[in-house]
Amino acid sequence: MDKDVRRAFVIGDPIGHSRSPLIHRYWLETAGLPGGYDPVAVRAVELEGFVAALKDGSSGFCGGNATIPHKEALLGLVDVIDSTATDIGAVNTVWLEDGRLHATNTDSYGFAANLDETAPGWDGATSAVVLGAGGASRAVLHALLARGVGSIVLINRTVARAEALARRYGPRVTAHGLDALQDLVQGAGLFVNTSSLGMGGTEVPAIDFTGMARDALVTDIVYVPLETPILAMARAQGVATADGLGMLLHQAVPGFEKWFGIRPEVTPELRSRVIADMEAHA
Repeated sequence: MDKDVRRAFVIGDPIGHSRSPLIHRYWLETAGLPGGYDPVAVRAVELEGFVAALKDGSSGFCGGNATIPHKEALLGLVDVIDSTATDIGAVNTVWLEDGRLHATNTDSYGFAANLDETAPGWDGATSAVVLGAGGASRAVLHALLARGVGSIVLINRTVARAEALARRYGPRVTAHGLDALQDLVQGAGLFVNTSSLGMGGTEVPAIDFTGMARDALVTDIVYVPLETPILAMARAQGVATADGLGMLLHQAVPGFEKWFGIRPEVTPELRSRVIADMEAHA
């Protein structure tokens, strides 16, 4: 490939499930750009060598994305880390700039941009409930705090994990166990599932969303299936919902702009392509 043709990557282990190549190749195609975007299987023991080759130019890449298990390990390997990645404690996007490897995390942006598109005014909620205290919840908490949601209840099966995360993000976040879920949903303006509940047929506790605030919203960052059990439950109760696919699509925008110099758009056609791919591999 011509050395002037810019190439980006997504690394992970495993990596075959990633839909990032579909997204970025769509944007390259629609923009008429000759660049490339490749999935690369990188084991944890290979990450340091991959980053070294990226920095010295021998990899041929200008930057890329990282998924499991590399998001946290990259924090110690890049040259410049922005405040968002530092706050979330994970990296998902890197790029070379002036001979240095820069890093950010675009999941917080993707979460907020998805809701801006599908449920304008969502950030007017005065209180939110976040279910799950894993890595994904850190990006959601970052977005909620940045957008001014005043009170956030973090619920997790293991309370100690939720408490640790609440301490990380300050007094606007409080931690509770799963047994308090139903009571704490009452009056909330926003409910976000960041847990694995409902994935792979796992059991989901019955949740009564009808006591939430007027114009409340229920969203799930899981997007396979597109309508998760939690979203189906909320919709059946007449509560507005937003699926998680838009988060995947919107989080890809800043990286593409860094690597290829054009800010792409999340279009209905792109969403349809990804849904078609999900259905083909169901």
